[in-house]
Amino acid sequence: MNAPGKKAPRIQWGMLGGGAKSLIGIVHRIAADMGDDYRLVGGVFSSNATAGVQFASDLELDPRRAYPDVDALIAGEKALAPDQRMRLLTIATPNALHYEAAVKLVNAGFHILCEKPITTSVAQATELARLVRSKGVIFGVAHTYTGYPMVRQLRAMIADGAIGAIHKVHVQYYQGWINPLLRDAGKRRAVWRLDRAQGGDSSCIGDIGVHCFNLVEYTTGLKVERLLADTDTGVPDNAMDVDGSVLLRLTGNIPGVLCASQIATAEENNLQLAVYGRTGALKWAQETPQRLEYLQEGKPLSVLTAGQPYNTPSARAASKLPPGHPEGFTDAMGNLYRGMARAINGEPFDPGAFPGIEAGVRGMRFIDAVLKSAASGNEWRSL
Repeated sequence: MNAPGKKAPRIQWGMLGGGAKSLIGIVHRIAADMGDDYRLVGGVFSSNATAGVQFASDLELDPRRAYPDVDALIAGEKALAPDQRMRLLTIATPNALHYEAAVKLVNAGFHILCEKPITTSVAQATELARLVRSKGVIFGVAHTYTGYPMVRQLRAMIADGAIGAIHKVHVQYYQGWINPLLRDAGKRRAVWRLDRAQGGDSSCIGDIGVHCFNLVEYTTGLKVERLLADTDTGVPDNAMDVDGSVLLRLTGNIPGVLCASQIATAEENNLQLAVYGRTGALKWAQETPQRLEYLQEGKPLSVLTAGQPYNTPSARAASKLPPGHPEGFTDAMGNLYRGMARAINGEPFDPGAFPGIEAGVRGMRFIDAVLKSAASGNEWRSL
């Protein structure tokens, strides 16, 4: 632990994936740089070693630390002095590559921030969690939406009883980007999320439905215990789900509804959460993330905004700018990196600072239960 008031040295940081054509790679690099906690030094940026070296050079990194694969990275970093080695690796590859890489890195003692889903099966996720606990490394899951200040405000207000006992939850995540590709088999083949070999068994639920699930459990403090799901592939010759509707039963038999779609025509990134209690409700939307609507029985609608002194400590800590200055997706991801830096450096951190390995396992159980419920003719399934 560092002396009080003294900032820890920047954490040496690397990436698996996230190379030249990766949108999420750009997000991670911007996010990690926000708090001056990390220094990107290398990684495995591409399955093509030459392209990886070129990308490292474009970022003005030492090309010797642009490794061809995970094994070479581990060997190369272990050969360096301890204070020069990467300590955190971000896994931003297609889903099917997560588990093998994570196991190798955890065994070698690296901390990890992994894109979701963390694996492609419940068995893999359970084994990975066991290994993480046995090795004592920090493992975070990139559920970026938990990093928004007003999501953290919503979570804290629920915990403080602002809406009373919860009696209904509704969450939706609508995108339309797959819709124009769906009826062209050639275009579909270029999308790795629609390829089981790369993306796992689920596209829509595994990519965005699991964010909905995580938001429900993160904000309410309740657990999804049972669910009934219906999924759709959009066209007969597509093997992957691109749309899904799920009935939930949370702790105490509280009902919920979860809807996700990648074929919601012309939608951009329409993620919304509404939590209804006995005395009030809270509503948040990702496309207007600075606002949190607070409804109370018999009172006018209140709108809370980010950066205000009336917000809770966790929400204030997640705001980097004064009120009225929009903060977005990369800022939310940056809050996850900030929380992980505190954990890696042995400093105190809020329990909601970043989703841990348990959230990753819960996500895989959710995906598995949804697919089994839909395949069995829409039966109720326990997580």
